[in-house]
Amino acid sequence: MTTLTIAAAQFAPVDDPAANLETVRAAAEDAAARGAQLLVTPEYTSYFTADIDDRFVAAAQPLDGPFATGLRRIARSTGVALVVGVAEAGSDGSRFRNTLVAIGPDGALVCTYRKVHLYDAFGARESDRIEPGDPEQLPVFELGGLRVGLETCYDLRFPEVTRRLAAGPATAGPATAGPAGADVVLVPAEWVRGPGKEHHWRTLLTARAIENTVWVVGVGQAPPIGIGASVALDPSGVAVAALGAAPGLLVTTVDTDVTDAVRRTNPSLALRRYDVTVRGDGAGAADLTPR
Repeated sequence: MTTLTIAAAQFAPVDDPAANLETVRAAAEDAAARGAQLLVTPEYTSYFTADIDDRFVAAAQPLDGPFATGLRRIARSTGVALVVGVAEAGSDGSRFRNTLVAIGPDGALVCTYRKVHLYDAFGARESDRIEPGDPEQLPVFELGGLRVGLETCYDLRFPEVTRRLAAGPATAGPATAGPAGADVVLVPAEWVRGPGKEHHWRTLLTARAIENTVWVVGVGQAPPIGIGASVALDPSGVAVAALGAAPGLLVTTVDTDVTDAVRRTNPSLALRRYDVTVRGDGAGAADLTPR
C-alpha cells in the first residue's frame, strides 16, 4: 500500500500576485498542520481578473520570477509540495502561458504543464491572450512513491488527456498502465459559472475517474466567477471529499490499495483496444489508434 495525502485550496485569486502568494502560504501551513504532503490550488492562482486581457499579459512572470520563487520558499518552509496555476510570461510579449508548476517539498521545480486546450468556448477566447501548450507534454511527476498527473480546466472536456496521463504514452506493448501512468490526476480550474456548469464539472470529473480507474482531484476557484465545487474522487468515481461554493481546504488520502481493488474488478485500462496519439497537424487534438 502506498498513500499520499493531498490538500486542495479553494479560493478566488485576485489581481495582486503578492496577496495571492500569501493565500497560498496560509493554505500550505494549514495543509501541513492537517498532514498533507501536497497542496494543489486553482487555475490562475498567481493573477486573476474577470476578463483575460492585456493586464494578464503584463502581470505574467517567468518561472524564476518573484511569484514562483515565493512558491519555492513556501514549499521549503512547510515541507509541502505544491501544484499551482500561474500566468507565465509568454514567448513574444503579446500573450502569456497558462501554466501549472509542481514544486517539491525541497523547493525544486519538478514539473510544468502549459495548458493545451484553450477555452475558446461558451463565448470566451483564451487563445487571444494565451499561448497553447505543446500537445506532446506528458506531465507526470513522482511524489511519495505515487505518480501525479496534471491537466487544466477545459482539458477536462477532452477524455484523451486523462487517458494519456493514466495509461502512459502509446506503445506497441500490452494495454496496461505504463511506467508514466498517473495514480492521481489533479485538475486545477477556473470553472466559470453558468447554466448547467456545475453538472458538467462534476460529471466530467467523475467520468475521467471511472473510465481510467484513477484518483481525480478537481480544485476550482470560489465565486464570484468560479463555481467552487472542489472534489476528490476515488478510482470508482465515488466522491470521498468535497466542498461547496465557499472558500475552504479539502483534504483526502490517495491509496493505491483502493486503486488495485478497483482495477481487479474493472480492468478497463488492460482491456482497452485503442491508444491515444497526438495529431500531427498542429491542431493539438489526439487521434485514437487501434492497437
